Amino acid sequence: MNIKTQRKKGTELLINVTPTEARVALVEHGVLQEVHIERRMKRGLVGNIYKGKISRVLPGMQAAFVDIGLDKAAFLHASDIVPHTECVADVEKGNFVVRDIAELVRQGQDIMVQVVKDPLGTKGARLTTDITLPSRYLVFMPGSSHVGVSQRIELEEERQRLKNITLPYVDDDGGFIIRTAAENIGEDELAQDAAFLRRVWAKVSERRKRKGVILLYQDLALPVRIIRDFVGTELDHIQVDSRRTYAELQQFVQEFMPEIANKIEHYAGPAPIFELYDVENEVQRALGRKVELKSGGYLIIDQTEAMTTVDINTGAFVGHRNLEETIFNTNLEATQAIARQLRLRNLGGIIIIDFIDMLSKEHQARVLESLNAALALDRV
Repeated sequence: MNIKTQRKKGTELLINVTPTEARVALVEHGVLQEVHIERRMKRGLVGNIYKGKISRVLPGMQAAFVDIGLDKAAFLHASDIVPHTECVADVEKGNFVVRDIAELVRQGQDIMVQVVKDPLGTKGARLTTDITLPSRYLVFMPGSSHVGVSQRIELEEERQRLKNITLPYVDDDGGFIIRTAAENIGEDELAQDAAFLRRVWAKVSERRKRKGVILLYQDLALPVRIIRDFVGTELDHIQVDSRRTYAELQQFVQEFMPEIANKIEHYAGPAPIFELYDVENEVQRALGRKVELKSGGYLIIDQTEAMTTVDINTGAFVGHRNLEETIFNTNLEATQAIARQLRLRNLGGIIIIDFIDMLSKEHQARVLESLNAALALDRV
């Protein structure tokens, strides 16, 4: 039996764990949509919280370099320094406007920061002082007295219900953002999340008293983190090929997400788990600069430190009517492929898409509408 036909169609997470790395693939109806890779010796830094030290202030750039214990100094811009952090205690807490970096921080100062962007090329990590701690349904915001609700929860009555439940958990330590996954969730689950986040914050606050540059908080390992962040997704199966990771996931979900415990399976099939749905080959194709379209057209994707560019070409696609129709159909097909590639490659920042020029305003509007609809599926 072909291994690709052994599973039911649906939404599935495939988790491959080796001694050197962990890989997670999100497959929807047999098609790879996202892939996440974390190497044990080079884990991503995004979400990590550090007690760092200002090593240099650059007034001309309105920024500072911060030593957080890495080879390269990290980068903190004045716009990423928020008023409720200790580094701006002397700044008015009312109508906060970005002020001169020299008024906000000083060389040699200790500062608590969180990584928002991993180092890339010659650039160090990007930092913020706006600390957040995520859990299943809530995000804790130290120093805030605010309760926010995800914009993806649209029903006003539900938004207000969630706010009313969460408001009592706000105190001098901080406030919360209510995540999309909290929609229609009961009070007990939200209370458990709030208590969990306060325990984590208490540990961070205790470690912060130590001297020197130190890692205060590191996000969960990739398999557990993915399970937590996909809680709002209708997952049909979660397969993991490592017994140890399977046991860790079961322990985590029994405590925080018991309703999905029966969806986690230990995969012990005859072929590697990433051969399901041809995931291995799809991952290799996702690393390529050129992405073929079914029609015969193709994309060229170039990622640099500053931005990602996507160029669309008709290639071998000559169409059946005229050039304008060929261009329109190529651009339309490209919108779906681009949205999928952004998820597959986990691309963010500035993304420039060079569609093939279209004369028809109607065609332009339909291509833009198609792109927006395709991007709406992206959780990021």
